[in-house]
Amino acid sequence: MVLNDTSRRIAARRALQDLWQPGCDFLGSEVAILGGAMSWVSERHLVAAISNAGGFGVIACGAMTPERLAEEIVGTQALTDRPFGVNLITMHPQLNDLVAVCLAHNVGHIVLAGGVPSGATIRRIRDGGARVIGFTPALALGKRLVKLGVEALVIEGSEAGGHVGPVSLTVLAQEILPHLRNVPVFVAGGLGRGDAILGYLEQGAAGAQLGTMFAASEESIAHAHFKAAFLRANARDAVTSVQLDERFPVIPVRGLSNNGSRRFLQHQAETLRRFQNDELSREDAQLAIEHFWAGALRRAVIDGDIEEGSVMAGQSVGMVKAVRPVKDIIVDLIEQAVDALLRRDERLHNTHPESALVK
Repeated sequence: MVLNDTSRRIAARRALQDLWQPGCDFLGSEVAILGGAMSWVSERHLVAAISNAGGFGVIACGAMTPERLAEEIVGTQALTDRPFGVNLITMHPQLNDLVAVCLAHNVGHIVLAGGVPSGATIRRIRDGGARVIGFTPALALGKRLVKLGVEALVIEGSEAGGHVGPVSLTVLAQEILPHLRNVPVFVAGGLGRGDAILGYLEQGAAGAQLGTMFAASEESIAHAHFKAAFLRANARDAVTSVQLDERFPVIPVRGLSNNGSRRFLQHQAETLRRFQNDELSREDAQLAIEHFWAGALRRAVIDGDIEEGSVMAGQSVGMVKAVRPVKDIIVDLIEQAVDALLRRDERLHNTHPESALVK
């Protein structure tokens, strides 16, 4: 019996590996789990820890200068000899210089986020020997990006932390995965368990991207107060920023509700009052709203100001129960997926013995 249980577990692991092998082959990693690029959080220590644990870490360049990015890449390479990527914001004013830095330091994968990348940027990356990953919130854009030369895609649901779109991963997966089979597609948003990842792999995903689970890991440099806020939070505490007036757009950002988010509503209301009383022009009112959160993420992550700072977190935050090493998180995700395969195999064996993993 023991031998049979061991054989079944080995077969389940093999089945999981087969499902995400296309993602592993593309990334060059042991498991097809990417670290989400989180500003101030996804730096050398966390990125290297994810790659060293068999996953694929991604540096969040954010607003870094080319010189600062070069330092972070070199620092990461000193901590790991395994593949990792760099996430670049397409609207960065020095995007071309940042691409050049990545290529000069032999970064194998560049993730283009925060807008639709140009064909010229994609060609520059590929001609330089790196692979290109893009984000798509819709099937039509995904097809367009593939035509432009993007080699893999991430579809991120509204359950994710930080800047999000309006559609859940559950719906995006149904809209996109059956129709984009020629490139690896990684799912993201609200993922906190391996059995959930397994479900998307079986729909055709090549792997998964997780951010919130890693943000509270031991290797994350986030302040202890930041991590403690994750441990206390429930899924419903991770809410998107509210827009009071359609004339003044607010980019949806998901984070933990706190005094800062409540004051943001008051700030919008006061700014609207001043605009309506002709105390502010429309442009100045929009800038006042946009600048409210300037530096707020750093205050939360680095300084530990979880009341006035921006505590970006996905709805999977409710599944963060302890501050743990990255390796343990990844091992648990794998074991949860394997357990799910074994449970399904048990059901199949009871009804259709010929369909079981191990006869």
